[in-house]
This record gives sequence, structure tokens and C-alpha cells, in this order.
Amino acid sequence: MRVVAPLGRREKLGEYLRLAKEQVERLAEEGEQGASELSRREEAARERRERVERALKNLEQVQAAKERQKKKPKRGKGVSEARASTTDPEARVMKMPDGGFRPAYNVQLATDVESRVIVGVGVSNRGSDQGEALGMEEQVCERAWKHPERYLMDNGFINLKQIGEMERSGVEVYAPSKPSRGERPPKVKDRTEVARWRARMTTEEGKRVYRDRCSTAEWVNAQLRERHGMRQFSVRGLARVTAVTLLLVITHNLLRWMALIA
Repeated sequence: MRVVAPLGRREKLGEYLRLAKEQVERLAEEGEQGASELSRREEAARERRERVERALKNLEQVQAAKERQKKKPKRGKGVSEARASTTDPEARVMKMPDGGFRPAYNVQLATDVESRVIVGVGVSNRGSDQGEALGMEEQVCERAWKHPERYLMDNGFINLKQIGEMERSGVEVYAPSKPSRGERPPKVKDRTEVARWRARMTTEEGKRVYRDRCSTAEWVNAQLRERHGMRQFSVRGLARVTAVTLLLVITHNLLRWMALIA
């Protein structure tokens, strides 16, 4: 679920771009002199120049996100300078399970509790899961033609507005209900639904239902990482990463169906 790629600051990327342009121009001149065998090197140099240009363009988006983060209380301290990857400009630096930070993509999966079949897939270059829950629920609703009865998610997905929307649709949300640090109170239209979710999670029944998440979502994540090698992507770009993810999900689902039929 992660892509490792070198990072560079704006000054470094500018230097990379200058060198890449010089190399393209030099190889183009050599090619005009009849060295046709240089065409492959020339094409590779053009691709690198284009990647650096995209990295510089994406760096502006990363810098804008950094500036927004600086404005947030407590989160703005120690915000590092924006960087971008020249190997995969669409990758973003994210916190890894080992505590380190590396360029990666964020994969979200929705899994049926009983069958452990994956019924929703999302891939993004956002470092946070917050705000992704409703999109997953909509995928499930589209495929099953109805809203799921229960939605189990970890605290990284919690968004009070989306919880309110799902609860009003008849979906019972199960997620850690302790308010996070700096969390804003829910809007008036969502207060009843948010209160109902939090009250549900104080009951023994609510805690029992939520325990199923560990044997469902975490089990599926482990299967994809350990059994299917979804530890590091070997392709570049959000579209290709999504394609690889879908292929692995299809493989997982086929094996699950075979096991269920047996």
C-alpha cells in the first residue's frame, strides 16, 4: 500500500528540471547528427523532464496544504517544508505503520463482515482517511442496491457530518466515539444522529459489534499485504496504482468465493 520515491524541495526540483532540459537538448542535437541509437536515451530524458515538471506543479498543491496545516492550532508546529517526488509526482508523503514518513498512496477498502469479500475500493494520495467513509458507503449502496445496516470504521474515518448523513439513511455507525482533540461540535442538523451513535458505542452490544472489525477489515488488509504482496507499488501514478489495487482485490474476492463455495 505504499510507493517509495525520492523527494525534493523546490530549489532541488528546479535544478533537476534545468539538468533534464539540458540533457534533452543535448541528445536532440546528437540525434540530428545521425546517432539514431540515441532515440531511447532521448525519450527517457524527455520522460524525466516531464516528471520533474509535474513534481513542481504538484509541489504547489502540497505547499498549499502545508500552509493550511500551519494555521491549525497545535498541528501547525513543526510543519516541514513541502517536497515532491520526481519518481512519482502524484505520490504524497504519509506516515507509515513503522512511524516513518515516505511517499505513498492511501488505499481504502470496504469489506462484508460475514463473507470477508471486499465490496468497496478507494485509492487516493491524501494522507488522511477522514471524509472517505461516505464514499465507501455509497459504493456499497450502488452495488447492493441498498444501504448497509451497519458500518464499522476506525477513528481515522470519523467525520461528524458524514455520520449524520449515514445515520439519517438508516445506517448504524460503529466507531470509537470519544471526541478527538480539537474536534468541533456537530452542526445542529447532525446533533441527534451523532448523539445516537455515541450513545450506541457506550453499550455492551455496540462494543461487541465493533469487535468484528478486527477480524474483518484488519484480516483483509493483512491478506493483501502478506499473501498478495501489497506492500509497495511498482507502478507510477494514481490511475496505475488504482488498477493494480483493483486486480489484487479481484484476486482476493475470487479466492474468498472459492473458499465459501467449498
